[in-house]
Amino acid sequence: MGQVDFQASVWTSLAILAALWVEGWQTGLFATIGAVASTLTARLLAVPHDSLTQGLMTYCGVLGGIAMLVYLGHHPSTYVMAVAAAVMCTLVTATLTTLLAPFGLRAFTGPFCLVSLVMVLGAPSFDRIWHGTPETAVTGATPKSPVLDWTDLWQGFFSNVSQIFFVETWYVGLIMLAGLFLAGWRVGAFAALGSAVGLLTAWALGAPAVLVHEGIYGYNAVLTSLAFGVVLLRPTLWNLGYTVLAAAATTALTASLAVFFEEFGSHTFTWPFNIATWALLAAVPTLSRITPLTDD
Repeated sequence: MGQVDFQASVWTSLAILAALWVEGWQTGLFATIGAVASTLTARLLAVPHDSLTQGLMTYCGVLGGIAMLVYLGHHPSTYVMAVAAAVMCTLVTATLTTLLAPFGLRAFTGPFCLVSLVMVLGAPSFDRIWHGTPETAVTGATPKSPVLDWTDLWQGFFSNVSQIFFVETWYVGLIMLAGLFLAGWRVGAFAALGSAVGLLTAWALGAPAVLVHEGIYGYNAVLTSLAFGVVLLRPTLWNLGYTVLAAAATTALTASLAVFFEEFGSHTFTWPFNIATWALLAAVPTLSRITPLTDD
C-alpha cells in the first residue's frame, strides 16, 4: 500500500489501507484484493525477498484492483478482473524494471497505467465483464468557472493525496497524509508541497474549480514531488526548485493528457506523473546543479 507513495513503511501502509476502507468497503476490499493477488504472484514467481517485502514489485496491483472497481463497477466478474489486473501489474512491473534499468529510470506506476488502460479499453468487447460505465467513473459536464473558494482550496489540498487512489474525499486524503508523516517529516512535507504546487498551478492556469476541488489536477503533482523530493534527488535548494518545477509541469500535463482520456472523464490515471518524471529524470545527468540521491 505505502509503496504507491514510495514508502515501505508498515504504518504508512496501514494508514492508507484504513483510509481506503473509510472511503467505502468496496474500495478497501478491492485495494486489498489487488495487494494480496500481486503479492502472491510475486511470491510464487520467487521475486527477490527484499523487493517483495518492500512492495517494490506489487504496489501497482493495489491501484489496478481499485481501477477495475471504478471503471467496471461492482459485479462478480469485476473480482476476477481485479485479480487478473493485479497479476499482470506484477509481471509488467518486472518487465519495465528490466527495460528501463539501462536508462537509469524506474517503472514507477507505469505498469498500473498500461495494464488498466488495456483492460478498460478492451472491456466493452466482452459481455461477461462489461455492464456499462459506472457514473462515478466519468466526470459529468464540468462547470468551467476557475474561481476557487476557501472550501475548494482546503478540501482540494487533501483530495490531491487521496485521488492517487481514485478517491476524491478530503478526509480520506487527510488520513493518508497523516500516514505519510508517519514515514518521516520529509515524506509528509513533500507530499504537502506537491499538493500545494498542484493547487497553485491549476489556479494560475484557470483550471475548473470543481476539478481542483476533487483533486483531479493535483494528485500527479503529489507523486512527482514525493519522487523527486524524497526518492530521487539530494536535499539541496537547487533540487528543491527542480522538484517544484516538476510538480508544476505534471499539473499542466494533466490537462493535456485529459484530452486523450476523455472517454474516462477527467481521470488520466497516473500517466502525467510517469511521463513528466521519466522525462525530467532523464535530463538530470546533463544538469550539473541537479544531484541525484545515488551520487557519491
